[in-house]
Amino acid sequence: MLSCRNFLSKAIRKKNLKAKNKARKKNIARRKQDSIFKHQHLQEDQEIQDIEEESEGFSLKASAPSHTYGVQPLGNLYLNPGSVNSRNTGLGSLQTLSDELILDILGLLDGAHLGVLAAVSKSFYFFANHEPLWRNLVLDNLNNGFLFNGSWKSTYVAAFYPSFDISDMGTSNVKVRDFYSDYLFQSWLCANLDMKPEWLERDNIVRKNGISVEDFVLNFEEPNKPVLFEGCMDNWAALRKWDRDYLLKVCGDSKFAAGPVEMRLDEYFRYADQVREERPLYLFDPKFAEKVPTLGSEYEVPIYFREDLFSVLGNERPDYRWIIIGPAGSGSSFHIDPNSTSAWNAVIKGSKKWILFPPDVIPPGVLPSPDGAEVACPVSINEWFMNFYDATKHWKKRPIECICKAGEVIFVPNGWWHLVINLEESIAITQNYVSRITISKA
Repeated sequence: MLSCRNFLSKAIRKKNLKAKNKARKKNIARRKQDSIFKHQHLQEDQEIQDIEEESEGFSLKASAPSHTYGVQPLGNLYLNPGSVNSRNTGLGSLQTLSDELILDILGLLDGAHLGVLAAVSKSFYFFANHEPLWRNLVLDNLNNGFLFNGSWKSTYVAAFYPSFDISDMGTSNVKVRDFYSDYLFQSWLCANLDMKPEWLERDNIVRKNGISVEDFVLNFEEPNKPVLFEGCMDNWAALRKWDRDYLLKVCGDSKFAAGPVEMRLDEYFRYADQVREERPLYLFDPKFAEKVPTLGSEYEVPIYFREDLFSVLGNERPDYRWIIIGPAGSGSSFHIDPNSTSAWNAVIKGSKKWILFPPDVIPPGVLPSPDGAEVACPVSINEWFMNFYDATKHWKKRPIECICKAGEVIFVPNGWWHLVINLEESIAITQNYVSRITISKA
């Protein structure tokens, strides 16, 4: 009986010890898991801090997402001596090529081959999913309009593979630690950058309200100086009527030029509401008044610009007037208007930041060809502001700057370099013209 009791006691102790060991192992495993979880969060916090340090002095839009795949600027690699750039590991022998060259090569592929290449490695997955590649495929192949679906890749797939479920294409769980690329990071940063307040502070343009045509000619057109007019479009029906709902109603199925494609306004507004990219498509159509005569009848040329020698050419005259619609961040990089023309630009809705340099001052970062026919400049307007704007503060000939708001008209003299960016969704009319004063200076 005693030996049986001892046996049972030993068995119970053994069982209890086993249970304690099991609980202890679970405890250790849980602590280990908590430690890993905490370490992952610390890494994520460090990545966020790294991005904030890299874009120090800049602020991201409130709705800006983190980089889709966790790409970091190359400078962060040098702050982590033990790290190896996983970009190179996944590219193999192609790692010696620059990011720009790799993307140029990938730009020769069609959508199907890009999709196959994305499965080769995580590095190729990043490069093959670079949105501008898919943007080019859409714009090259769908020039009669498209329905934007949150990303250019989703838009392409929905158009060419309609049976494919694109509902999950906007999200990706692919994240790679230690992937460093200035080029890919800069593209993301420029697409999500807010305009710095100091970029908008300087306003040194002359503003006028109600001056005579003679005063305009004497003080601005003859000396070839910019001016901003207030109140000279107060009687426009367009100023009262033109908003999204009205334009959608009167324009119906008419299509307008937006970059290299033609789009209905409902298609363009769908795109503008969803897109977040470095260079948003700008609706810029020279035939709007012929396509929708109502639009042409709801504005008139301000009295200061009614002498236009190009009008003698009748139907042979080059394009000279445009309706312009674009989301915040869209605009035109530095250029000089063609054919020795001057121009006026009237904002109907929204607001625009303008920067103008006189004909004898080439803006920083802008490289015109010797004959002036071609102009090389930074990829995006935000990139110009990031890299070159501050330098102009110390120039002897500083640029003319202003924010042109709804109801205001800016005069852009012949030969002046100018850049414009929409600070919010904007609608405008612009027109180029040649007066006797302008042609005497050509």
